[in-house]
Amino acid sequence: MKEVKIGIIGLGIMGTEHIKTVEKIKNVRLTAVCDIKKELADERAKENNVKAYYTANELMHSGEVDAVLIATPHYYHTPITIDAFEAGLHVISEKPIAVHKADAEKMIEAHAKYPELVFSAMFQVRTDSFFKEIKRIVDSSELGRIYRVNWIITSWFRTQTYYNSGTWRATWEGEGGGVLLNQAPHQLDLFQWLFGMPTKVRAYCTIGKYHDIEVEDDVTAYCEFKEGFTGMFITSTGEAPGTNRLEIMADRGRLVFENGKITIDKTEESVSEFLKTTPKSFDAPVTNTTEIKTDEKGGSHQNIIENFADAVLNGADLIARGEEGIHSVELANSFLYSSLKDETVNLPLDSAKFAETLNELIKNSTFEKAEEVKPTDDITSSYNKSKK
Repeated sequence: MKEVKIGIIGLGIMGTEHIKTVEKIKNVRLTAVCDIKKELADERAKENNVKAYYTANELMHSGEVDAVLIATPHYYHTPITIDAFEAGLHVISEKPIAVHKADAEKMIEAHAKYPELVFSAMFQVRTDSFFKEIKRIVDSSELGRIYRVNWIITSWFRTQTYYNSGTWRATWEGEGGGVLLNQAPHQLDLFQWLFGMPTKVRAYCTIGKYHDIEVEDDVTAYCEFKEGFTGMFITSTGEAPGTNRLEIMADRGRLVFENGKITIDKTEESVSEFLKTTPKSFDAPVTNTTEIKTDEKGGSHQNIIENFADAVLNGADLIARGEEGIHSVELANSFLYSSLKDETVNLPLDSAKFAETLNELIKNSTFEKAEEVKPTDDITSSYNKSKK
């Protein structure tokens, strides 16, 4: 095989963007597109001189593709991924890979049956030069033992019109959650990629604080890690201007990433040793400030798709294995579960209990969208089964 023939399933904003990206990659060729909206599928197919399909199963069994890129609403990621593996196809799933941990577990179990197939998650922000450098610094331990991490990511401002743009948006049944599943998955992935998974969380998620929606649009979460440090994760879609600030406080100083700049205030000696040994009451270690330069290249979908093709064709290591997608899902689920139950949650999260809680939210929902938009139909025959 000299190239990967890929089909894109779901032709909304992201699916259409992925079509443009695939055109730039020399060893990947778009051969099919799929959407339940026939007119949209036909239009995209004609524009790109490929075949159009109106169900995922038709595309996957067409013989036209070696792999699929899934860019559908969240609940569809699980059944389409499982069906794709059973059809012998490689998979890239948009984020989040699943709505809840139990579905992510099903995807991982399905992939385990077909280890020869490549399963990648669309976590392109891992390829951002700033986060690659922060990852290098954290892994090198040059700042010493971490004391605390803080991430305020509230630059997700969304209007009510945005939420009214589709019946699946901002509903338990259609999306499975709010800011944690839709806007913040990349940051949740980076949070665990940089610092590992916490051992316990206590979160406060406000339902419809700023918008007329039935899911969370404001979150404050406290985390504890096995290494002894703590973390805060704060996110919202109702604040403007928003903030995007990551702060890492450690024994040899502080790293801050904000406004496209990494700044390190590094102490000349260990803070923990200094505070124990200095004879002065009001003193502090000498600190030197440095701005860390990178090539400032942002993470791109192209990086992930190129890496995916390299893995399919040459066995390259993946930037983001599909299995790793369960971690950001588990963080989102645990934050929400902690808030709904008003309790501290120990990780790993009980996936069955969270799935049961989510099903209850769907079952008991009386929420009505402010605007009527044509509901999204099932894309695969296995969709309804995946929600049980």
